[in-house]
Amino acid sequence: MPDAAGRPPASLSVFFPALNDSGTIASMVIRAVQTASELTPDYEVIVVNDGSADATPDIIDELARTYSHVRAVHHPRNRGYGGALQTGFRSATKDLIFYTDGDAQYDPAEVAVLWAQMRPGVDLVNGYKISRSDPWHRIVIGRVYHHVVCTLFNLTLRDVDCDFRLMRRRIFDVVQLEKNSGVICLEMMKKFQDAGFRVAEHPVHHYHRAYGKSLFFNFPRIYHTAIDVMKLWWRLAIRREHMKAQQMRAAAAGLGKRP
Repeated sequence: MPDAAGRPPASLSVFFPALNDSGTIASMVIRAVQTASELTPDYEVIVVNDGSADATPDIIDELARTYSHVRAVHHPRNRGYGGALQTGFRSATKDLIFYTDGDAQYDPAEVAVLWAQMRPGVDLVNGYKISRSDPWHRIVIGRVYHHVVCTLFNLTLRDVDCDFRLMRRRIFDVVQLEKNSGVICLEMMKKFQDAGFRVAEHPVHHYHRAYGKSLFFNFPRIYHTAIDVMKLWWRLAIRREHMKAQQMRAAAAGLGKRP
C-alpha cells in the first residue's frame, strides 16, 4: 500500500544465515515470504547456507524452486557467522534489509513491527529481546558480555547481540564489515554508530531453541571471542582507524558529513 504521501512502499530483502538448520529453515522462509508479501510487493528472501553438513542445502534449494521470491546462496565451506552475514548483505538488492538467524529463536513475522518504526530519519531499527529464552548460564554470560562491550565501545544500545535488525541498504555505501566471527554484530553496531546513522529500537520475542544447539557457548569459543573483542576494541575504540574511510565513503555517497 502507498504511504500517506502516495509513495509506493519500500522494497525489502530478508535474509537468513543458516548453518545446519534443516529442522527450522523451511518454516522460517515460508513465514518470511508471507510477512514480506504483506508489507511490500517488491521483496526477496535469501538464505545463506554457510557450509551446512545436514539437509539444509537441499531444503533451501527446494524452497527456491517453489517460491519465486526465494534465493539460495551456498558457501562450499563454513565461513563463520560474520562471513554468512557479509554474504547476505552483499546479496541483498532491495531498499531495506532485514536479517535474523535460521534457528527459529526469533519470529520473522515480527519484522512488521520493525517496518512500522522505519520512519524518515531512521536508518536502522534494532530489536531487543523482551525476555531471553535460554538456559540461565547463557543469560548470565550474555548480560555480562553486553555490559562489558557497551562500556568498552561506548554503545548505547539495549541489546548489542539481538540478531533481529532492519536497516537501509545505503548504510553499506559507508560502512564496510570485515569480521568473519560472531563479533561482527559488535563491529556492525560500533561502525554504524560512529558513522552517525540513526538507530531506533523495538522489543521482540525470543524463543527456546527447538532444533540443534548453539555453537558459541563453550569455553574455547568464549576465550577466542574475548580475544577477538579486544582486538576490535583496539582498532575501533582506541585507534578509530575506520573513521576516515567511513567519512570519505559518506561524502562520496552524498550522505553528508558524518561525525
